[in-house]
Amino acid sequence: MNVRPDPVLVTGAAGFIGHAVAHRLLGRGERVIGLDIVNDYYDVGLKEARLSTLNGHAAFDFHRIDVADADRVAALVRDAGVRRVVHLAAQAGVRYSLENPFAYQRSNLQGHLAVLEACRHAPGFEHLVYASSSSVYGDKPMGGEGFTEDEPATAPVSLYAATKRACELMSASYAALYKFPQTGLRFFTVYGPWGRPDMAIFGFTRKILSGEPIEVYGEGRMARDFTYIDDIVDGVVGALDRAPASGEHRVLNIGDSHPVGLMDMIGSLERALGREAVKIMRPMQPGDVTATFADVSRLRVLTGYRPRVMLDEGIDRFVSWYREFYQM
Repeated sequence: MNVRPDPVLVTGAAGFIGHAVAHRLLGRGERVIGLDIVNDYYDVGLKEARLSTLNGHAAFDFHRIDVADADRVAALVRDAGVRRVVHLAAQAGVRYSLENPFAYQRSNLQGHLAVLEACRHAPGFEHLVYASSSSVYGDKPMGGEGFTEDEPATAPVSLYAATKRACELMSASYAALYKFPQTGLRFFTVYGPWGRPDMAIFGFTRKILSGEPIEVYGEGRMARDFTYIDDIVDGVVGALDRAPASGEHRVLNIGDSHPVGLMDMIGSLERALGREAVKIMRPMQPGDVTATFADVSRLRVLTGYRPRVMLDEGIDRFVSWYREFYQM
């Protein structure tokens, strides 16, 4: 594509996916404005370290702003001449939503509304791409095919999932009312270097290297659609570059489309670490789902999206990064 003079706003730029998306956009010559409150949901040092890899770029401008602060978000979008937004800032985590539900109300619902308002008042606004989640599908028996975007998504089993579905509905209404294009991406499980410590691969790695037992929920019978971060960024940026028509709101799955059993993932991690995990089998946790599996055919038709990094290779890359970053 031809690189544009107007900047792209990436919310959640200190986060796992936001950091990677910002790097990709900078790498192709875009100007990027990053926004993040840098909260303490997990290690702030990791978030600051991600930001340190971005702050050296002359084309990157960072703003430490709460995405729920509607006035500041709107002023930033207006004053910088933003016409494209990748909105990834949110309170993540299914289990944490059981402990601190109001964090989800503020970051996910109020924050999404603040971004919508900023976009609809921005002159010449062109495209909002925002993060939804595979959690909106709820829990149901898996057949031989993955979840499709036509699933009803009417029975979320966690508050986190409910807020993400609410964001989709809010976006649909704003697209209809104010005629600016929007794309919601339903992320499945993402992993890789610079990942989130609350995710299984990251947490298991820390515990296995420390000699601590790992807790295996669902007694190991769960399966996830693990997708490597570089493949995810391909899909995010591909979607950003292909805006729908004025007033159109679309929702797209983004994942690997090859589910892997939890015990198989642990086996791959044990191989990469050269250590066997001490496993404590646990029942399903409230809010968890048994299996997730993405049908990504719509994203593939739109962008040519095709994940390339298989789990063993991706875990090897993650373990190499982890050992270097934590000096282990």
